[in-house]
Amino acid sequence: MGAPPQPLLMSLDLKGMVLETKDSCKPSGSLWRKVLEPKVKRRLQRRRQRILMKRRAHLPDSRRPTSGIQRRVRTLKKLVPNGDSMGLDGLFRETADYILSLQMRVEVMQIMVKVLSDSDK
Repeated sequence: MGAPPQPLLMSLDLKGMVLETKDSCKPSGSLWRKVLEPKVKRRLQRRRQRILMKRRAHLPDSRRPTSGIQRRVRTLKKLVPNGDSMGLDGLFRETADYILSLQMRVEVMQIMVKVLSDSDK
């Protein structure tokens, strides 16, 4: 009756679509495009997003959050008088002096309140 038919070897993707057969080493063009085109588009979109994020990170007025230390230093510069005009070590020295002066003001005000309350009696 003839030779038994040889099994046709196929390569299947997860959805069961035929990508390539033993007879043709190349995948069929339209099917290949349907399977891989969305993946390629997603990869390109992710790359573009990463590139844009890297570019934004280098901009000074970027909305992208910076590291915690940089954010804290920026906040400290806003709190300390003339903090914007000095370097990091000067900022820390000025901060220490500012804290001491604020503590002294609090003590003076506490003494004034105590003296004034004692004089009312």
